[in-house]
Amino acid sequence: MVIHVVQQGETIQSIANIYGITEADLIRDNGLENTYSLVEGQSLVIAIPEVVYTVEEGDSLTGIAEAFNVSTMQLLMNNPFLSDREYIYPGETIVISYNKKGNITLHGNTTPNIDESVLRKTLPYLTYLSIVNYTATTEGEIISYSDDTQIIEIIKLYGVIPLLLLTTFTVTGKANISIEFDLLLNQDFQNSYIQNLLNILRTKGYQGVNISFQYIDVSNIQYYNSFFALITESLNSEGYMVFVTIDPNFSNIGEEVSFERVDYTILDRLSQSIIFMNYQWATNVNPPAPIISINYLDEFLNYVNSFIPPDKIIIGIPTIGYDWELPFLPGLSNNNVMSYDGAINLASTYGVTIEFDELSQTPFFTYTRENTQHIVWFIDARSINAVLDLVVKYNLQGSGIWNINTYNPQLWLVVNSQFNIIKLKVD
Repeated sequence: MVIHVVQQGETIQSIANIYGITEADLIRDNGLENTYSLVEGQSLVIAIPEVVYTVEEGDSLTGIAEAFNVSTMQLLMNNPFLSDREYIYPGETIVISYNKKGNITLHGNTTPNIDESVLRKTLPYLTYLSIVNYTATTEGEIISYSDDTQIIEIIKLYGVIPLLLLTTFTVTGKANISIEFDLLLNQDFQNSYIQNLLNILRTKGYQGVNISFQYIDVSNIQYYNSFFALITESLNSEGYMVFVTIDPNFSNIGEEVSFERVDYTILDRLSQSIIFMNYQWATNVNPPAPIISINYLDEFLNYVNSFIPPDKIIIGIPTIGYDWELPFLPGLSNNNVMSYDGAINLASTYGVTIEFDELSQTPFFTYTRENTQHIVWFIDARSINAVLDLVVKYNLQGSGIWNINTYNPQLWLVVNSQFNIIKLKVD
C-alpha cells in the first residue's frame, strides 16, 4: 500500500501510469468525486492486490469465494462496490486478496439513522459496532432517541457484534457532568441504572455494552472503578460483554503534551477492552487545532502501555474535520463540521494547496471567503495510516472509528489492504 500525495500538474492519468493501475481503479478505490481537478497536497491510496480474478460468464460471488477458498465477506471487503450490486458481470475484475501484515480488531460507532447502503458497505470491515442512541438521565433512567431494532438485525447479518453505547451526552454531544457524578455517588441511582440497562439489553438483542466515561481524573478514578465493578458484575453474570470508552482529554502547555495520568488498571481488569477515543461532534467550541495528534497519541500510549496489556487497548480514529473562522474568538467565531470529501471539495473550489503538519500527521489548509480567513483541519489517508502504525508499534488490539455514518473509501482501503479484520461469533 502506497499513499501518493498529489503534486502540482499531476492528473488521474499520470498518477495511474506511475503505479501501473487503471484510472478507473484509482478513481473507484479513492471515491474521487472531482476527477478532472485534483488538489495539490491531496492524498491518494494505491493498493496493489495480491490476487485478482476476471469474472467469467456464469460466475457467482459464492462460487468465486469457494474457488479461492475465501469467504464472501472477504470479497465484500476487497470490493466494496459489490455491496451496491445484485449481480457481477463478465469481464470485470474482482480483488481476491491483499498481502496482509497482521490482524486487527475494528470497532465502529454509528447512530440508528445511518443510511442503510453506507451501513452495509461498512459492516464487512468491523468486529464491533456501538450504537449511539442511549443516554443516562436523572435517577438512573436511560432514554433512547431512535428505534434501533432494524439496525441490530442488519449488524448481526454481517458477523458484527452490536454494542449499546451508553453516555451522559445528549444526541448532539452536549456533556452532562452532574448526571455522571450523580451516578458515581448515588447507589440507588446505580442500581436503577444497571437494572434499566439489563432490561434494554435483554429486549433489544445487544451482545454487550460500551460505557463512555468523559471526566476521569486522578481525584475521581476510585468512584469510576467502584461503579464500573457493579456494572460488569451484573452484566457479565448474564453473559454480556462490557467495554469502556475513555477520553484521554489531551491538552498542550506550550509544546508539552498534557493528559490525565490516571491508573486505569482496575478498569482494564474489569472490561473486555478499553477504547481511548476523543469524540468529535457536530459542534466544536475549541480553537483551531489538528483533529488528531499522532505525537500526543504516541506519548499517551507509551504511558498506558506500561500498566495495561496492549491487546486490551483500542485507539480511536476520527473521521471528520472542522472549518474555523479566523481570527478565532471563543463563543463568537463560526465553526463548521465537514467530511473528508467536503474538505477536498472546499480546497478545490478555492484553488488552495493542502498542507501537512508533520508533528500531528494531519492535513490542513487556509482560504478566504467574503473577506474572512478560514482554516480547515481534517484527516486523510496519511493520518489514518499513522494511527495504524501506532497499533503495530505498541501491538494494540486495534482501532475504533468515530464515526461510520459517512463512508470514507480511503479509510477502509488503508486498513483492509494491510490487515486481516477479526470477526467473532455473533449470537
